[in-house]
Amino acid sequence: MAVPKRKTSPMKRGFRRSADALKGSTYVEDKDSGELRRPHHVDLKTGMYRGRQVLAVKSKD
Repeated sequence: MAVPKRKTSPMKRGFRRSADALKGSTYVEDKDSGELRRPHHVDLKTGMYRGRQVLAVKSKD
């Protein structure tokens, strides 16, 4: 059976447990389309970012 050679320090224990405090992803409602999207990300449905067209939207044809 594996036995630790040294006691884990409180700092190392805290590093390991830091992921327990992570929150879920944040979403905001887009002003133009009303869709939910991540903040500071391009809206993939319309291709808009900060009021500018940055991606060409593929048509469904």
